[in-house]
Amino acid sequence: MSSYHYWREIAASWGLFYFIAIFFMALAYALWPSKQKSFEEASQIPLIED
Repeated sequence: MSSYHYWREIAASWGLFYFIAIFFMALAYALWPSKQKSFEEASQIPLIED
C-alpha cells in the first residue's frame, strides 16, 4: 500500500469522526447556558441605532 492510499484511508475514516466531534463541541458551546447572555447581546447589535 502506498503512502497516498494509507493517508487517504485515515482521512476518510477518522476525518469523519473528527468533524463530528468538532460539530458537537461547537453545538455544546453555542447552547451552553452561561453563554446565553453574550449571544443575546450580540443578536441585538444590528438593531442598535448609531
